[in-house]
Amino acid sequence: MDALTIEMILVLVILLGTVVLFITEVVRIDITAMLVLVAIGVAGLIEPEEVLAGFSSNAVVAVIAIMILGAALEKVGIMRRVAAFLLEVGRHTERGMGSLLSATAAGLSAFIQNVGVAALYLPVTERVATRTETPISRLLMPMGFAALSGGSITLVASGSMILLNDVLLSSAQALQIEVEPFGLFAPAPVGIALAASGILLFAIFGHRLLPAIDPADDPRLAMEGVAAIYGLEKTVKPYSVPGASSLNGLLLGEIEEDPRGISLVAVQDADGLTIAPDRSYVVLPGIVLGLVGNDEELESFVEEYQLRPVDGAPFAILHDPEHAGIAEVVVRPGSDAVDFTVGQLRMSDIYGVNVLAIHRQGRLFLESLRDVRLRAGDVLVVFAPWKRIDHLTSETSFVPLSDYPSEPPRTDKQWWALGGFLLAMGLVILTQLQLAVALMAGAVIILLSRTLTADEAYRAVSWKTVFLLAGLIPLGTAVEQTGTAAWIADMVITATESLPLWGIQMTIALLTTVFTLTISNVGAAVLLIPLAVNVAVGVDADPAQFAMIVAIAASNSFLIPTHQVNALLMGPGGYEVKDFLRAGAAMTVVFLVVLVVTINLFVR
Repeated sequence: MDALTIEMILVLVILLGTVVLFITEVVRIDITAMLVLVAIGVAGLIEPEEVLAGFSSNAVVAVIAIMILGAALEKVGIMRRVAAFLLEVGRHTERGMGSLLSATAAGLSAFIQNVGVAALYLPVTERVATRTETPISRLLMPMGFAALSGGSITLVASGSMILLNDVLLSSAQALQIEVEPFGLFAPAPVGIALAASGILLFAIFGHRLLPAIDPADDPRLAMEGVAAIYGLEKTVKPYSVPGASSLNGLLLGEIEEDPRGISLVAVQDADGLTIAPDRSYVVLPGIVLGLVGNDEELESFVEEYQLRPVDGAPFAILHDPEHAGIAEVVVRPGSDAVDFTVGQLRMSDIYGVNVLAIHRQGRLFLESLRDVRLRAGDVLVVFAPWKRIDHLTSETSFVPLSDYPSEPPRTDKQWWALGGFLLAMGLVILTQLQLAVALMAGAVIILLSRTLTADEAYRAVSWKTVFLLAGLIPLGTAVEQTGTAAWIADMVITATESLPLWGIQMTIALLTTVFTLTISNVGAAVLLIPLAVNVAVGVDADPAQFAMIVAIAASNSFLIPTHQVNALLMGPGGYEVKDFLRAGAAMTVVFLVVLVVTINLFVR
């Protein structure tokens, strides 16, 4: 084994620091990636032109293009057709519908990023759960796991698979060996086997592995009481506050302490209508209060504080289901809303929606909502005109959970969206074009046909993912070029020299699983594909086969809710970490066994 050089020690220090920052999340992962990029550039570990090469890499541009294509398919209503199909042909049983949901989610994840599929499937799964009277916790996790597995069917859906050819060819060039790049469907037999084994696992053992959460903790059922809490299922009566009323100058929190139990559910003032105003709101002369309560108690309250009935119906929108109502939205993992309070997001000012409650793992927040710091997977109950809720969910920070009358899909653009997507896939399969160029050709069709506007296309891209990739690619280059990958590979070979080939492959897959659970699937692929290629060369095995093991094992993120898909589903499903540990452990074992067996059967 060669001795460590100064450059290798620097790379190992940067690598260790990266892992620590990813695990602790002291700073955001995209900022960590930029720190890594700067550290590598300052240390001079690779050529200057290679430091920023990640931003122009084939993989980064391909990720941008596939996100735009996926957003276009959603905007034209393709997913609504999928939902209608599922509800029409699926059997009205938990096992049948769960398997059907998972199978279609896996199929879509072969071409669309898995977190996007999971987000699109949230309202679909909610409707299926309601129709079949099934706890949503029995359906969401299998669907999410299938979406994760389905990303291994092609080379265009998950970040690790998109990176596969680029990192493999770079490692082969550094080692001066020849390898053939993989085609679009090269991993399909393995990916299909992985998705099918997961679906079968939950179809047979789902009742043992999945929680049937207490109804009180089910977000769908817990939310049903919010309308009653705020009196939205009753007639909200308007009263103005005259200058002589003793309510003037009081905080709403003080008014709500009145023993008569009067609920103040809305306020109409110079700034417009506010549903569920904050308890710190100060009552001023001339505002209109929306009150709900027992008729006798309400009459006593109005008389004591000299309130005046208001003509007309200033709160009519609260009872107009065609134009406004309550909806649930989920905070998307990795979005700009995470770690911000409701007050800091200014949702009422910017989007015109009122946050009525927040549901987090069985806990319902109803008071001081402006001060609640949002976490990934939180379920927000909001009230607003449907158009405003639609505007809110068009942003990438929030994913709709419940159905509501949203903006009609652009059905007139369906053929443009499908045409752009099929063109991209055709170019990938039938030509020698780079993956990024082929996918971007489809994205250009989407933009030229105005299936998406340029602004919508920009919003569809997860720029955190882009910067994460661009920052970590130079680290992978440094690991390879400084000899660090070969040095670590020597240690792996020494530690596994008594194992058969499949044992070494299992070791690589396990190591990748640990990395993907702690840093990310992209980070695992960038760092471990060079290692796997070096190990393969050292044991006289197929470097391409070992590289694919890493790319696919990087999707083995079932054990804890660190992956964006798991974090997204945790709140709506009412899951706890122990639920992922139980079901994820079984799925992890099945995934690893099926991966090693099928990779040797189909990838040679």
